[in-house]
Amino acid sequence: MPLSLPQPRGLVFDWDDTLVDSWLCIQKTYNATFRHFGLPEWSMEQTKGQVAASMRDSFPQMFGERWPEAREVFSAAFAEIHLDHLVPLPGAAALLDALAETRLVLAVVSNKRGNFLRKEAEALGWTGYFSRLVGAEDAEADKPDPASVRLALDGTGLDLGRDVWFIGDSPVDILCADKSGCSSVLLRPEAPRPGEFSVAPDRVLGDCRALGDLLCELSVPIAPKW
Repeated sequence: MPLSLPQPRGLVFDWDDTLVDSWLCIQKTYNATFRHFGLPEWSMEQTKGQVAASMRDSFPQMFGERWPEAREVFSAAFAEIHLDHLVPLPGAAALLDALAETRLVLAVVSNKRGNFLRKEAEALGWTGYFSRLVGAEDAEADKPDPASVRLALDGTGLDLGRDVWFIGDSPVDILCADKSGCSSVLLRPEAPRPGEFSVAPDRVLGDCRALGDLLCELSVPIAPKW
């Protein structure tokens, strides 16, 4: 496959299911919220298929006028268990460690609430890797709005552009990259499903190791540790 991506100056990562596996925690928290409202619970498949947007974007549709109550129930349930279910994806820690030795700007843009995102990064010892960790409600609008990426790059000397790669696992990540004018990398083991993406990713990679290998191909000066 020809290389269609420019050499990056910055990498903006999604968090959940891109760098960490937190699906079990997310499923348990949604189901605790659904039980509070007497609603049917979700299977893991349903959870993975439904969760992408931030709470302020998705909860009003899910819970109507009671969405602020749902947000509080969800947040309390999540706060109790999220650090116990925090698992780095294979190769993620080694890749970040290698990238930390380069001049690349690294940031995170997630639709997880910002306080939870930063607590998780701190628990993993990853905070120092990133110029900024932007979560839901940190910017004036959440992903896929470019405001979240703009905030992540604020103060770094980088502008939105193709030399910034947005790396994530879902359609909302690829749409965010497109709206921001950044290059997009879909990072997950599963290939895109027919009709899943309104905007095609620039590159599809199976895991963090493959991302590291691609960066090496593009002559990014990193020492492989994965």
